[in-house]
This record gives sequence, C-alpha cells and structure tokens, in this order.
Amino acid sequence: MIKSSEISREKIGWMLSQPIKVKVELLSHHLQICRIMVNSMLDQEVEEICGQRYRHDKPHCGRYSRYGYNPGSVRLGPEKIPIEVPRVYDKEEQKHKSLESYQAVREIPAQDDRIMKAVLYGLSTRDYEGVIGQLAESFGLSSSTVSRAFIERSREQMEAFEQRKLEQDFVALFIDGKALSREQMVIALGVTDKGQKVPLGVVQCGSENALSVVGLLEDLIDRGLKFDRGILIIIDGSKGIRKAIEQVFGNLAVVQRCQWHKRENVVSYLSEDIQDKFRNKLQTAYQIQTYKHAHEQLMEIHQELIPVNRSAANSLLEGLEETLTLQRLGLHMLFHSSFSTTNCIENLNSQLYKYIRKIKRWVSSDQRYRWVACGLIEVEQKMRKVNNFKILYKMSEVIEKEVILRKQKLIKVA
Repeated sequence: MIKSSEISREKIGWMLSQPIKVKVELLSHHLQICRIMVNSMLDQEVEEICGQRYRHDKPHCGRYSRYGYNPGSVRLGPEKIPIEVPRVYDKEEQKHKSLESYQAVREIPAQDDRIMKAVLYGLSTRDYEGVIGQLAESFGLSSSTVSRAFIERSREQMEAFEQRKLEQDFVALFIDGKALSREQMVIALGVTDKGQKVPLGVVQCGSENALSVVGLLEDLIDRGLKFDRGILIIIDGSKGIRKAIEQVFGNLAVVQRCQWHKRENVVSYLSEDIQDKFRNKLQTAYQIQTYKHAHEQLMEIHQELIPVNRSAANSLLEGLEETLTLQRLGLHMLFHSSFSTTNCIENLNSQLYKYIRKIKRWVSSDQRYRWVACGLIEVEQKMRKVNNFKILYKMSEVIEKEVILRKQKLIKVA
C-alpha cells in the first residue's frame, strides 16, 4: 500500500517508472494522481522562474532561487489533498514569491472540473502521452481534448529545443542515428568544457546521408556552436556522417571512430565459434594506452585474420587510424571510458526509447520531431557528466595543438 506521504513531492515521471502493481493502485485512487499532477504543474512553474536544477544559465539573471517547501493543500470535491508547495525566493525584493499555478488551483471552486483542466494544461507534456488514456477515463475528459493539449505543448517544447542558443563551450560532439519506423533521426550530443552532456539537435532522413547531416551541423553553427580551436567528434563509422563532418568542420574536426563498433563490425564476418576469440583480442588491443603498441597489436590481428576471413581483415584496416585517435593524442588513459566509443550517445538513445517505445504508428514528420525533442529534453536532465570532467581542459589543449599542426601542414588528417 502506498502512503500519501510517500508521494508528497513525486511527479508524473515517477508514476510512469513504477511497477504495474503500483500504477494500478494509483489509478484506483484519483486523489493520488491529482496530487502527482499538481506536483508536476508546480515544478514546471518553478523551473520557468528559477531555471533547471544544476544549470548555470538561469532565467531572470538568476534573480529567483529555490528555497525548500511549505505544507499546502488543494481541494477536489469534498476531499482536501495535502501537498508540499515549492518555495521561491526573490533576491531582488528579498521576499518569497507566490506561485501563480498554486493560487489558481486553490481558487477554483470545489466540484468544478476546471481544476482538472488547470492541472492538465499546466502539466509538462514530457510525460503526458503515457497517461492520456488513463486520465481521459479516470476524470471523464475527452481524449481528443487531452491529445490536442499535448500536441500544442509538445510543439512548443520542440520549437524551444530547435531554437535554443548554444552558448556553452563544447569540447566534443557525438553524432549517431536513431531508427524510427524506416526513418533515421540523426542526433547530435555535445559535451561542454564542464563535462555536461547536452542534446543539441536532430534531423530526420531516410539514411545517415551526408546532405542531411550537413544541414544539422550547419544549424548548430548558426545557433552558436564554436569550434575555431578544434573539436573532438565521435562517430560509429557512418560514411555519410564522416563526409558531412569533413565538409562542415574541415581540419578543425578531430575524429574518433567508435572502437566498439569497429570490433563488432570485424567479428560479424566470422563464424560464431571464433567470434569470442577475436573479440577478446581486439578488445585487449584497444585497451592499450600507447598508439604504437596498440597499432602493432591490431596489425598482428589483421595478419592473423587474412587466412581466416579476408573481409574481416579488410574491415579492421578500414578507418583504423581514426579508431586510435585518443591513443595517438595521448588522451586514452584519461578519457577512453567516455570518448573512445559512442556509448554516451547510445545511452542517450536508449533513454529516449523509453519515451517513444509505445508509439505504434508514426503518422507524420511533425509527430517524430515533437516526440524526439520532448524526449531529449527530459533525458538531458538525467544525464551524468563524463568521467574526468574536471580535467577536460587537457583535452582542449591537445585538440588545439593538433589543429595548429594541421594548419601548418605538419601532420596529415587521417
């Protein structure tokens, strides 16, 4: 049995993450759902006033800050629902600011179904679609009304995501595609100099072709992405993405090919009885810290593969140098766990899937962009910083030196 005190501050995202048994219990008690939805509405207003938690770029020049909680309540029919109301402190006026959404809910007369609409329309749409059916049935609302509200709100989220300025300093960029019903949504994930992972943009295309990705990258630049001192770009080996990077960034892009994808591509040509053997050999080689020794080990594996499977041997050679970029730059020991593979963006795609997996039919491009953008915004709040983020300046320094040498034509781009 769930006690009211256990969900005093929980929001819709928490509800959707619970086991079926807990969801059923909540759905059987409308007041608990109402409490969760009011929490989401209040949290959204606080975020609009104070900004997102742990983010430096605060709205209103950082005038407002979170200041704990006060006990409060809202009334639904004859029932009074206790909640915890977030406190917001106005540093300029030196007093607490009241929340308009809380006052609006409290002032709605009992028995008036406007309280439901006030909560629904104030609710963040990031988790909305997952409970549309339950809400429509539980509260007697029209599913079409709920859906229209979701579409309108999610479109606002999408436009805000596509237009937000990229004012942070980014040291690295991950680019990868997410398949949605025979269409690719190519996503760009940036890593700031403070180690924060930030979804930057997305483009829909039939495949990971260069022209579409060029458009995505040029849009990022138009929105403020800076790379004049060089930037590390991690990809899975897609030729279209690689061509787009070269076209847009030129010598300023230092590319790291995903070592995991290379390993799996090579062993995919082999029979199952020897796949583990060569997978382990490749994994061991890629764990070597120095470029020279790692390269020597990989070339020995290449020679060993030639009589076994020439396609596997050729696959290993293709793009080999770019799989060893971190080793060549002397950065492997410090940053291999985050930047030698595309794991960071693979994890992003995995988290995004949790928000879009229940969509049975993708009916329009607008729908794809709205759902992906809203999902990326939600996932962003949960992403951890990269490992060794406190010394990312060392990566920036090495990348900058690499770019200078390239401009002087002292080294050749792989």
